[in-house]
Amino acid sequence: MTRMAISDYEIGLLRVFVIDLPSHTIEHFANEAATGEWPLRDALGASLLRGAYVETVAIDDLGAMTLSSYLAEGYGLTGEDFRAARPQLDALSGHVLLLPSAAFGQVEQSLKISPPLRWIGTFSEETRPAELTPLRSKSARGRITDGRASPSWGDLSQLSGPMLGLGIVLLAILLFAIGVRR
Repeated sequence: MTRMAISDYEIGLLRVFVIDLPSHTIEHFANEAATGEWPLRDALGASLLRGAYVETVAIDDLGAMTLSSYLAEGYGLTGEDFRAARPQLDALSGHVLLLPSAAFGQVEQSLKISPPLRWIGTFSEETRPAELTPLRSKSARGRITDGRASPSWGDLSQLSGPMLGLGIVLLAILLFAIGVRR
């Protein structure tokens, strides 16, 4: 039995497992039943598992693509640990389970991996820095001021004095008009 600690702040990791089961039982194993029974969650010993992030792959379905190429392209795996594990990954057969960090819902958990799962490795997903390309739109252009905002219709705090005066004048006109009619 393999043990793994999942932290509540974990991001960017992908765990790879072999599922040692016959092909015809994979669907039942990997999907949560309407009754709440989920053999995969039980085999992981997970308290929370988000099914939308669980992926099972039949290696034969990849065709000419190797598993390591699938992981590199689909999950952005590029690290040294991944490069070293490529031959082992490409030698696998049957079905594999791919669990990104998001599958654990940022909930701290202590996993107890049991058969039919066999852990192959945990790899870091590539993280790319955000591109800071300047916006090209005319509306994105502007001028930098000295920090003091010019009055605008959206800033009512600067218009409260004139608005109060206008309100008093309108109220006086309304009262005068009502008084003239009587």
